[in-house]
Amino acid sequence: MTELPTAPRAKRSYTLLAGCALAGLIVLLALVSLVWLPYATDDTSGGRLTGPSADHLLGTDKLGRDLFTQVMTGSRIAVEADLGSVLIAAAIGVTLGVLTAFAQGWLDDTLSAFLDILIAFPTLLLAMLIVAARSATLGSAVLAIGLAQSAVVARLVRILVKRVLAQDYITAARTSGSSWPRVVAGHVLPNIWPTLVVNLALQFGLAVLAEAGLSYLGLGAPPPNASWGRMLQEAQATFTTAPAGALAPGILLVLLVIGVNLIADGLRDTLDPATRRRRA
Repeated sequence: MTELPTAPRAKRSYTLLAGCALAGLIVLLALVSLVWLPYATDDTSGGRLTGPSADHLLGTDKLGRDLFTQVMTGSRIAVEADLGSVLIAAAIGVTLGVLTAFAQGWLDDTLSAFLDILIAFPTLLLAMLIVAARSATLGSAVLAIGLAQSAVVARLVRILVKRVLAQDYITAARTSGSSWPRVVAGHVLPNIWPTLVVNLALQFGLAVLAEAGLSYLGLGAPPPNASWGRMLQEAQATFTTAPAGALAPGILLVLLVIGVNLIADGLRDTLDPATRRRRA
């Protein structure tokens, strides 16, 4: 009888570990790229479209640049961009969600509709507007993705906070003289953070795809920065003669997305209060 709860627990821990292993591989590659690269990012001395060799593990692209160097640089850009966009989304979304949760009546309905409109606003269109106002840089892409995701985070936080504010212990805390900031810090945020962390992990996975898509369209990091999306765009014309140029960034992109989603699933199973009660 005691074996039943232990099997799901092992499965969940392995899910989280598998996600950390996959995502950790990309993060490790990004960290190594900060201190070491096989070649300079603008080195074109390798010859055009050469195959994998001892000098060039993945071969070279159509300009003679080392593909392994570009893949390492792309991993750093991906991690920086996705982490930056999620931090922006968290900062804006949590703040906006907590504030809108206190709205009542027509103001509550108006703010809810406003968040729905922001969520429906395409990330690509928002990125184009930001690029038009600034320029096609990695910062513009990060800002666009972060702003687009902040509306999703804000709506989730608003729903979670409203649910917590309806609890009896919130009324008791207010009756005892606790201020609203103290109630939010001491009761609201500690009760919503497990669900929020899982959602932010999922947003990270979506940010990976969004950044790659923007880079593919030329709205991400400009050359000579070798983002994965730009690598895929440049390699599509030479896929039959040099497939590594598309396969390498594509595989790493898939691995990162899968890893982050496994982490989100593992965190949800670990942090979900209902799951914890079932384990007891």
